[in-house]
Amino acid sequence: MKQIKSDFLWGGATAANQLEGAYATDGKGLSIADVMPGGKHRMNVIHDPQFDFELKEEYTYPNHDGIDFYHHYKEDIALFAEMGFKTYRMSIAWSRIFPNGDETEPNEAGLQFYDNVFDELLKNGIEPLVTISHYELPLHLAKEYGGWRDRRLVTFFERYSRVLFERYQGKVKYWLTFNEINGAQFMPMLSLGMAMREDENMLQSTYQGLHHQFVASSLATKAAREIDPSMQIGCMLIAAPVYAYSSNPVDVQFALEAERMMNYFCGDVHVRGAYPAFADRFFAENGIELVFEDGDLDLLRDYTVDFFSLSYYMSRTEKAEKDGDEAGGNIMSGVKNPYLKASDWGWEIDPDGLRIILNKLYDRYQIPLFIVENGLGAYDEVEPDGAIHDSYRIAYLEGHLKAMMEAIQDGVEMMGYTSWGCIDLVSASTGEYSKRYGFIYVDKHDDGSGTLARSRKDSFYWYKEVIATNGAALKQTSVSK
Repeated sequence: MKQIKSDFLWGGATAANQLEGAYATDGKGLSIADVMPGGKHRMNVIHDPQFDFELKEEYTYPNHDGIDFYHHYKEDIALFAEMGFKTYRMSIAWSRIFPNGDETEPNEAGLQFYDNVFDELLKNGIEPLVTISHYELPLHLAKEYGGWRDRRLVTFFERYSRVLFERYQGKVKYWLTFNEINGAQFMPMLSLGMAMREDENMLQSTYQGLHHQFVASSLATKAAREIDPSMQIGCMLIAAPVYAYSSNPVDVQFALEAERMMNYFCGDVHVRGAYPAFADRFFAENGIELVFEDGDLDLLRDYTVDFFSLSYYMSRTEKAEKDGDEAGGNIMSGVKNPYLKASDWGWEIDPDGLRIILNKLYDRYQIPLFIVENGLGAYDEVEPDGAIHDSYRIAYLEGHLKAMMEAIQDGVEMMGYTSWGCIDLVSASTGEYSKRYGFIYVDKHDDGSGTLARSRKDSFYWYKEVIATNGAALKQTSVSK
């Protein structure tokens, strides 16, 4: 039986805009995340064509404070080290480095902050895994350029990436270019910094913006290999198997087409270096005519990624004719799967789906896979003695890790696993503190109250044992302190 390899990268994952706080400190500019309100209405607000990127008194903006990682990073990294993290996936806030995004000279205070974070991680034996762009496009680029609609953002991103590679070579080995790049198809504001206009072809703008990101990712990969060939560059996609609701061939074909665009469209460009053939029909049927510049296709072909990283939260079930049975909580649409339960936020829970999608991706791409997001957003209750008994989180993660181990037995090559929101932070989908993912509880609440004190949940000790035994403890269900 295959074992998890000894250099497997166990750890946790976060994003700058969800935990750093200090949103206007040390020269940082505003990002699109800084003008996205908190609350369950968040997605409706930011995807309204009337969204104007302005702060408004009627809304709250929890990510302005986050959990103040900016001033607590040493304390938090010490807790990660106590759990035994081998790696920590984090992102860099583009607007800390280039406050507007289009400057030619970076902000030294922002660069120094991340130097400090990387030094602290390395001192604790934790390998940084860094996302260059994670849902936090500089606000100026969204307002003045229209986000990734504008080809000029390719140049700005390449400049930003080169600054990072040159500054942090020797400190950061593993990089991801764009977080959940295929999410642009569902969440163009988060991924592309684009508020959709009433008079535009949304699909045309979305896929043109994606093309610009593909080119920017290839240019970043080229820069990394020129600056330090030992760096490894990965893509990052939302991964979800798409099931046919029935064995009706019409449903099977519908699910196949959904899965291709969901999981393989962006993956093929990043890994295979070319647009997939099935995209041609999709573009033609949806009136999409992409604009290419000379050399674009050569760049995509010549600078593909070294590994494929993914987030996995749910599967998706589809049928051709929907009749009011949509899975409301799933951000990727689909219909309710009668065989699955759902989280407090309506996201369907499907550990077996992780094994399925890992096998599908590895069969197609044959490069190492890395699960860089997976976790359960849930309400946590603090007991009178301060304990947090999150057995539901342990059960969720255990089920998914066992599925990952089954995929390894199937022959899938896995680099590592970083649980999402390893420390409580602000949810990207709802802008709430109450949707908690972490092994570490942070005393901060949706009304803005809280001391920011950190404390260990039961899952903290469970995950510590999983890492210490390189996964062998997964057969145990008890929590030991």
